Amino acid sequence: MTARSTTGGLDEARAALRQRQGAGARYDAASAPVRELSWARRGTAYFARLLNALSDAGLDAPSAIEDVPRREIVAHVGYHARALSEIVAWARQHPGISMPVAASLEPTAIRRKATQPARALRNLFAHAEIHLNVEWRDLEDSHWGIVVEDEGGQRFAIRETPLMRARTIWLCALELDAGGRHADVPPDLAEQIAQLLPARNGNRLQALNASGAETLPACSGVISL
Repeated sequence: MTARSTTGGLDEARAALRQRQGAGARYDAASAPVRELSWARRGTAYFARLLNALSDAGLDAPSAIEDVPRREIVAHVGYHARALSEIVAWARQHPGISMPVAASLEPTAIRRKATQPARALRNLFAHAEIHLNVEWRDLEDSHWGIVVEDEGGQRFAIRETPLMRARTIWLCALELDAGGRHADVPPDLAEQIAQLLPARNGNRLQALNASGAETLPACSGVISL
């Protein structure tokens, strides 16, 4: 299936959903990246199913990454969504103005936050995902073309944030080691995920440089969004 036919199918599905939901529902702007948003949202639903199937005790079990418990993967996924929400919200509210803080996730902070009770971790994941979706749907057509620069000089194209999220959520679903399968990853995204999986730095996932100024976020390790 070609990218054009896939996108066309998503457009048709989106139009049908709008018709069912009626007036008052919130939608993505017409210029939003339909395919990448679909990847991110499908990954979120997939990760949620894996997480919901785990007992609280199961969160303390090891992930697929050596010396990293599952609860640390969950914490990363939640705080990654929060960080992206802040970037997207800044682009909408302060276009053309640099963020006054650095947009990054420190591994030591993630490990500390991963010690929260299981219920708090589950709520973090659920609430952060809702917030990120709201921020994406609040973007108007013009916002999708904005590039945000943070305090450290990192630049983030708002149009790339759904792809950044999709890569992270699907990668983390596999690294959670709770039944996730590479075969379930959307085919057009699977090759990118396969390239990310072997990356290690001291037995922890490392951030990988992509084209341009973007640094891809990995599940653990030194992470720049």
